[in-house]
Amino acid sequence: MLVTYLEASRDLCETDSILFGAALAVCRIIGAKLPAAGRTTRQSSAIPAWRTRIEERIAKARALIGRLISFRSGNTRPRIVRTVRMAFAGTNVSLSQPDIMQKLTERIDDLKQRIAAWGKRIRRYTERSTRFNQNRLFQSDQKRLYKSLERPEVSGTGPGPNQADTVAFWRSLWSEPVNHNEGPWTEVVASQCAGITPMDPVIITPEDVAEAVPRAPNWKSLGLDGLHHYWLKGFVLFLILMSESVLQDLHL
Repeated sequence: MLVTYLEASRDLCETDSILFGAALAVCRIIGAKLPAAGRTTRQSSAIPAWRTRIEERIAKARALIGRLISFRSGNTRPRIVRTVRMAFAGTNVSLSQPDIMQKLTERIDDLKQRIAAWGKRIRRYTERSTRFNQNRLFQSDQKRLYKSLERPEVSGTGPGPNQADTVAFWRSLWSEPVNHNEGPWTEVVASQCAGITPMDPVIITPEDVAEAVPRAPNWKSLGLDGLHHYWLKGFVLFLILMSESVLQDLHL
């Protein structure tokens, strides 16, 4: 079937669609699991159980610090006093001893240091996880990595921009002729580049494609065509029947 369709194809997009359909047919025949339409593979956002436990400890410690500070400021309500006694449970500290204020300050400082240590543990894990995910994303999908580094993902809930206004805005910038005030340095650069020989036009042959495709990763992230390099290697007819007129549409 590929012989019939590829021989009649004279357009690069049509050839790509034929290969995509063939790959889809093979996946359905062998029962391979296909991703849902419009669904992208993203890393699970599940929070580890140990991190949840640490965050709960931090929340309880902060609440305890607030009540200890409130007691130190003179609040002697029964609930506050009960919390302070629980904070000193298992020690020889009593609320009636003269240096209780100093003990409260020491206990508050101890809790703050524990919170700082727990927070630092979470930050170390987050930084290490971020580095690991970025390194893995660099190997699989560099385009998405650079996009994530340029700006964070923001899920907008408002209405999108008006298409007519957007087209009119960019058309006013790029379609209107503009006379730029060129400085004298442009003439110097033009004279320096006058002796440079232009590069010969690049012509891609079937042999060039046959040499480049085997070195391409098999299952690297998909491009806009949705076709893995594996199918370009597996469908040998692609390399044989691709006409030179179609290959010339490719640009380096």
